[in-house]
Amino acid sequence: MADPQKLVVLDRDGVINEDSPDYIKSEAEWRPVPGSLEAIARLHQAGFTLVVATNQSGLARGLFDDIALARIHQTLMAEVEAGGGRLAGIFYCPHAPDAGCACRKPGTGLLQTIEDELAVSLAGCPFVGDSLKDLQAATTWGMRPILVRSGKGRQTEAILASHGFADVPVFDDLLATTEQLLLT
Repeated sequence: MADPQKLVVLDRDGVINEDSPDYIKSEAEWRPVPGSLEAIARLHQAGFTLVVATNQSGLARGLFDDIALARIHQTLMAEVEAGGGRLAGIFYCPHAPDAGCACRKPGTGLLQTIEDELAVSLAGCPFVGDSLKDLQAATTWGMRPILVRSGKGRQTEAILASHGFADVPVFDDLLATTEQLLLT
């Protein structure tokens, strides 16, 4: 069972890897955000459990299939492990934005699944994301939302106050976030 005081949920696109308006459709398109693999390794080596919660509507849109997504995630896991880190799991929503599912962020179905599979409460745990949807899901589930400026983060930062998130901590990227998490 994961230590709830040392569990961090990460969004994928824009936090761990570079995002694209055309979606990340293959392992060849997957590129880590500078410093993100080091950040994951440092957190893992400090005893943190890290999991990924990501919307992947490209599946429902037919832009890639389950096999391509599995290869992307295999590449992600291999890169993380090569850098000395470990992810306890990658949880994703495969649905389109209009599907009305509970798992698509800002819904909290992915967070419920993480709790169920890891047998831990996410209440109070950090959730690092780059979008308003990430912050909303974290807040709804009683987590501590953290925004990074990588990915869509700069655009999200510009609208934080108008959406009730003026007090959310903001860092340049996952590596800068890690520095703060290691201090707490």
